Amino acid sequence: MTATVAERAAERALADVEPSLERLAEYLRFPAISCDPAHAGDVAALAARIAADLDRLGLHNVRVLQLPGALPAVAAEWLGAGPDKPTVLIYGHMDLQPVKGETWRTPPHEATRIGDRLYARGSADDMGGWVSHLVAIRAWFDETGALPVNVRLLIEGEEEIGSPNLERYMDTYPEAFAADVMVLTDCENPAVDVPGITVSLRGLLEATLTVKALEADAHSGLWGGMVPDVCTALMALVARLVDADGRLIRPRNSVPDSWREGARHVPLNDESIRRGAHLLEGVAPLPERGCPAAEHMWWQPAVTVVATTLPGLDRKKNALRAEASAILSIRVAPGQTDEELKTVFREVLLADPPGGCAVSLSISDQESGAWIYQPSGPAFEAVDRAYTRAWGRPPLRVGVGGSIPFVAMFGKRFSSLPLILNGVIDPETTAHGPNESLHVGVYTRTVLANVHLYGELADTPGLTRSN
Repeated sequence: MTATVAERAAERALADVEPSLERLAEYLRFPAISCDPAHAGDVAALAARIAADLDRLGLHNVRVLQLPGALPAVAAEWLGAGPDKPTVLIYGHMDLQPVKGETWRTPPHEATRIGDRLYARGSADDMGGWVSHLVAIRAWFDETGALPVNVRLLIEGEEEIGSPNLERYMDTYPEAFAADVMVLTDCENPAVDVPGITVSLRGLLEATLTVKALEADAHSGLWGGMVPDVCTALMALVARLVDADGRLIRPRNSVPDSWREGARHVPLNDESIRRGAHLLEGVAPLPERGCPAAEHMWWQPAVTVVATTLPGLDRKKNALRAEASAILSIRVAPGQTDEELKTVFREVLLADPPGGCAVSLSISDQESGAWIYQPSGPAFEAVDRAYTRAWGRPPLRVGVGGSIPFVAMFGKRFSSLPLILNGVIDPETTAHGPNESLHVGVYTRTVLANVHLYGELADTPGLTRSN
């Protein structure tokens, strides 16, 4: 594939960026909220619309995949490059997080351009991610009438609820996933001018901590001072888990020197953290204590209290409560085992209960999904070349502090294939929160990287042929 052809396709893609944002805006009008059964029809309607558009784009075998009890997925392919060229699977998801209870500056399901950002739920997570590939595909079709590689698309409708049926889709429709290289489009760039491909994820475990002391609530005036307060006991137990900075006391993850050195080059500083996390004036990020911020966020474990039964303002009464509970979100660092974290939590929380209270701890049985990957080989050399053309530099190998169940599923089932995790999210996207936005510059450069990636992969030797 000559550079000239790819460059001409890139020019076509660049000219199509603004029109493609208008097409993206049409998808964003669908409130395809997968966690709400009332919006199942919206997910289905969006799937039908996407399928129709893929057919018009010139892809083949376009269909809406269905399974009982599952929201739909959309599949399509173009295999015209022939058996001597690799097949690239492009994965994305069309479903959205809910917006209920959030305060938005713009209508959440109506794309609104303000400066260099496009605001709407799903704009970057993940509509912009996979739509960027449609722009690249259109550009190659317009320039040459073909693609340099074979392509399969799989657009899922349940990612935001943990992809509970994705493996069923893999089992039922294996031909829709058959590929030599997989590009998973739901990840983050460390800055708007620094691209990234994701190579690790923290896993997620959930624990319920309960403290009991009384058979029933008791008058706080009569018994306060001589009877344990389960609410303060609960808070004292949770406080055992963290140090003075608020970080999990142990276990520390053993991080290779190469990771730590790479983390020092990630453009995460106090200001970018303050903006991305929307810290209040006067609130500072946690001190680094000799470790780069990226290491703390990607490669060390963490704990967060996500719910409690502590009395709310609407449940005020002068009483010592009989029991109190907290739900803890435990982030498992890549390279750690689930059992390692579980053991620490049991040791810390169940020993020496405050005031002799009855303390119980229940930790979820499912695998956390912590994931680590070694991005080596010719496919990743092609990635570096493609991104250098589009961004002026190769992508950083980065981690994600959150958990993405579908990645662990792909990593487990397709461990022998190159898994390229990219996307259009940046630190100020506010994915899953109010005022989610897509940075148009990130989107544009990702479109161009996709164009060049197809060309580079077409000329990459050593990829398994699986058409």
